[in-house]
Amino acid sequence: MGLICALFAELAELANHQFLQFAHSNPLLPLVITPLALTAIAWLTVKFFPGSQGSGIPQAIAALEMRSKSKILSIRIALGKVLLTLLGLSAGASIGREGPSVHIGASIMFSLGRYARFPPHYMERGLILAGGAAGVAAAFNTPLAGIMFAIEEMSRSFESRTNGIVITAVVIAGVTAMAILGNYHYFGSVTNISAAGIESWLAVLVCGIAGGLLGGTFANLLIKGSQKIAPLARRTPLRIAFFAGLALAIIAFISDYSASGTGYIEAKAIIAHSGEFDPWYPINKMSATLASYLSGIPGGIFAPSLAAGAGVGANLGHWLPVAPLSLMILLGMVGYFSGVVQSPLTAFVIVVEMTAERDLILPLLATSFLAYGSSHLVCPRPIYHTLAQAFINANDEKRTI
Repeated sequence: MGLICALFAELAELANHQFLQFAHSNPLLPLVITPLALTAIAWLTVKFFPGSQGSGIPQAIAALEMRSKSKILSIRIALGKVLLTLLGLSAGASIGREGPSVHIGASIMFSLGRYARFPPHYMERGLILAGGAAGVAAAFNTPLAGIMFAIEEMSRSFESRTNGIVITAVVIAGVTAMAILGNYHYFGSVTNISAAGIESWLAVLVCGIAGGLLGGTFANLLIKGSQKIAPLARRTPLRIAFFAGLALAIIAFISDYSASGTGYIEAKAIIAHSGEFDPWYPINKMSATLASYLSGIPGGIFAPSLAAGAGVGANLGHWLPVAPLSLMILLGMVGYFSGVVQSPLTAFVIVVEMTAERDLILPLLATSFLAYGSSHLVCPRPIYHTLAQAFINANDEKRTI
């Protein structure tokens, strides 16, 4: 997983870079190419890699409950996930590689595990949890977040029988990726931020409530959109992919293609204050990510949500300057991200490890939990477990038939 995630990271950034170069040189052509490309990717997904669509985290969670796990966890699906996610980034989709890395990790660990004599409970849950955790750890270079993700998001508990294999997988994957990519922080470090005084806790309130509500709204739109489109997607998946791709292309064109891709470049620029302030960026990024997901192509929402969250924090920092802008951006990022995934500890640990901001632990943690509570007001159901239920229900229907 460490090797694969390191290669995946390099290829994803190359695909993103190539598309942006092409789009800025030929700004009108993506309006035609993006819808056609997403239609072709959706066809490849349905024809050759069924079960690989979307983030991949719902599939890994669903596999924990399914008997026939090989339908959504296999080497073939892992390869398809890498290939199709890279094609999606090359076409300008607003998707990330971190969610797919979870699916890839779970697929590889589970598939290779069948060739070894592991205990039954390793095969039932342990290897899937370990693979998913290793995917997060290697993709973000955040080993603690990988462990927390397995506990909080995938299993919603900590199983003593499998904790050893989860931690071992995270350490090995993290060390391997670090050896290849170097000891880096995903977004770098934002220095000279003071979290002292009443102003930091006012920022916690503003970013926690606003970020949580916005993140929960996005998650709710994605859940309801997926559920409403599902019947049509089963009958006419290519038509759905085309129109979603057209919507994505229009949003990307309006945003001068800042809404395309993973959002890593834009988020880093917002955090470092090296780009122009664009109040429409978070809305454009949310809309582009929603269109990309509903198209049915493989791709995650982790990185795009972090980028949108950075934009939310920048907006709050300009409109409600209750604290330094750098602090508002980081709190907005963790608030929105926690609101989307509704896993407050995972969101908190990911942002701390990605930015190396150890001095902001208490404000970030408080914001993450406040956003989690705010998100529940507009989205009562956690996004990944709700989406996972669709795979479980589909498997139950086939078994009944």
